[in-house]
Amino acid sequence: MRLLSDNFRSVKPVKSRTSKSSAAHNSASSSRTSPPKSISNSRSWCVYLLLSTNSPIKTYVGVTTNFTRRLKQHNGELKGGARASRAGRPWVCASIIRGFIDRSQAFAFESKWKFWSRKLPRKRANNGTKEQSLKCPDLLLLHRQTALDRVKASLDCSNLEIEWKIHPS
Repeated sequence: MRLLSDNFRSVKPVKSRTSKSSAAHNSASSSRTSPPKSISNSRSWCVYLLLSTNSPIKTYVGVTTNFTRRLKQHNGELKGGARASRAGRPWVCASIIRGFIDRSQAFAFESKWKFWSRKLPRKRANNGTKEQSLKCPDLLLLHRQTALDRVKASLDCSNLEIEWKIHPS
């Protein structure tokens, strides 16, 4: 509980009551405001790869604890989708990776996957033009899979379950 004196120096702090009942009341109310650690840590984090179904074909990598809700947000069915994913609507799930210990591990994995996706050279379609590459979902998925292989080589992924919904050919 914040006091006015915390924000404004001119307001003098109110002296706390010393009765046992008020101390018990304060400790009970403070324990109700903060959730138990087991609840906040029980969320299971996942990293996902989305594939757009409109031209130009794109991919998007993200992190969430509720993939169903997050996909609806990306597709504009619910409020709150990422701005970067608006142009590719509608999106479908290409891959989902589960089993992260905590938020930090999931975000580190996502960051590495994006890093390797940017760093690795992109494969071109048969005629070698960038426009043709953007129309070929297989090339984009293969590129993301190659980047994912680099991530798996650099991090301990033994506790992760990687599921491809759309298999790169």
